[in-house]
Amino acid sequence: MEFDGPELKHLERDECLRLLGSVPVGRVIYTRQALPAVELVNFALDGGDIIFRTGDGGKLGAAVYGAVVAFEADSLDLTQRTGWSVTVVGQCQAITDAGEIGRLDAIGLSPWAPGRRDHYIRIPPTIVNGRWLVSNGVEVRNHAHRV
Repeated sequence: MEFDGPELKHLERDECLRLLGSVPVGRVIYTRQALPAVELVNFALDGGDIIFRTGDGGKLGAAVYGAVVAFEADSLDLTQRTGWSVTVVGQCQAITDAGEIGRLDAIGLSPWAPGRRDHYIRIPPTIVNGRWLVSNGVEVRNHAHRV
């Protein structure tokens, strides 16, 4: 696809969720002590919901249970100055059902951070927003560098 210059293209919900599923890491944006906080997490999609793991008693887990949060992931091609960014807003849910935890254990979402991460958190995507940055006259979708 050819363009005359830099352009931000709005992405539809299905495309946003597809792109989210193509990267392993995103950022949870939440409020901690009335201030904005951001945590990098590895995650998986489960039926369109974002799933990540946290430790017992951790600041992130305690702060997000039941909270409305934002989740952001992106992929960039630094050479071409192109890429995409997707933001999801939803209310965090602690997953406590043993059957569901067993099912989620089987999807292979292994924590990257050290320590035990036995608690699963789900973010259903209530609001989904995505943009694709097109630059240098060319839209590059297959060579994005994951950031």
